[in-house]
Amino acid sequence: MAQATELLTVIDPKGKGKAPAGLDTDDFKAMYRAMLFTRLFDQRGMNLQRQGRIGFFVPSTGQEASQIGAAYAMGQEDVLFPSYRTHSIALLKGISLKRMYDQMWGNDGDAVKGRQMPNHFTFKDINWVSISSPIGTQISQAAGAARAAQIKGDKLAVWAWFGDGGTSSNDFHAGLNFAGVWKSPCIFMCENNHWAISVPQEMQTASHSFAAKAVAYGMPGMRVDGNDVFAVYEASRQARERALNGDGPTLIENLTFRMGPHSSSDDPKRYQPPELFESWQKKDPIERFQQWLAAEGIWTEAWEDKLRTEIMGEIAEAVEAAESTPQPEIETIFTDVYAEMPTLLKDQLEGLKEQIRRDGDIEDTGGAFPL
Repeated sequence: MAQATELLTVIDPKGKGKAPAGLDTDDFKAMYRAMLFTRLFDQRGMNLQRQGRIGFFVPSTGQEASQIGAAYAMGQEDVLFPSYRTHSIALLKGISLKRMYDQMWGNDGDAVKGRQMPNHFTFKDINWVSISSPIGTQISQAAGAARAAQIKGDKLAVWAWFGDGGTSSNDFHAGLNFAGVWKSPCIFMCENNHWAISVPQEMQTASHSFAAKAVAYGMPGMRVDGNDVFAVYEASRQARERALNGDGPTLIENLTFRMGPHSSSDDPKRYQPPELFESWQKKDPIERFQQWLAAEGIWTEAWEDKLRTEIMGEIAEAVEAAESTPQPEIETIFTDVYAEMPTLLKDQLEGLKEQIRRDGDIEDTGGAFPL
């Protein structure tokens, strides 16, 4: 396994390299489609927010290889504790766009009925634990879930996703320490996109890499070219193999770049020098993979055009469906909270119904989203 000081690369920036064993043309096409799907999904998400149709959006532009490469190595039974920038994994795993847009609108089709921030998804059917806004909390939760799976003898891996800023949270240290002690089947995926909102990497840590931190917790650390989908896949495959074999956790640092704002509430031009963005733009992970596919005779302009047309059509259809879905009923403020509604909430619900009977429906004041 690569050491923390080495950078694992399979496809170089010019798109040259050999694919990992076990993958075929269908896999390559599926990986590329998921990466392109994510890029187009992000562009539409930002547009929807700018148009005032949704309140908030978190894009992952520039990080598609870092996510899809790892997701392609995941097992069907694996459990995912995501960050708020990993929706590409849901797209790859076939979660319908309607479900994703329902969550962003917080409408009646939303699994959590508008209780979560937009872009903070939960998908029980693919073992995707609800995204949480507080930085790093998912890391210790994943460590606990991995230990539980270990005790039960479940043959699976638990994946925790976080950014470079997340390594400064208490949960990072507690989670890695716990997993290291128990040698539990946990894979810690650090997407080092160089910025924790406006805080640069060099102000986040004095370590020469984030992967190097693995040594303190008794686990391997891998430093990976996060813009190389094959390198991320190979590192993730090795880490999952270790986990399933009972060899314990792994920390993977995917070196990538956030080619856009932290969220729709951010303006990176206020803190990022333009030449930095331009240098990383030349390392675009989609273009790199596209060059490799073209050299293999897989990618063509006609195929690209067909893919884009299909994806944009799916997105447009799902947006229209989600936007026309009604808002949750007012009663849902009280339901889906407890398995059996306690007396206190029952009384409050009856009080609300009485108020509506007396004064009419609750007025939607159209307050702006707070971020």
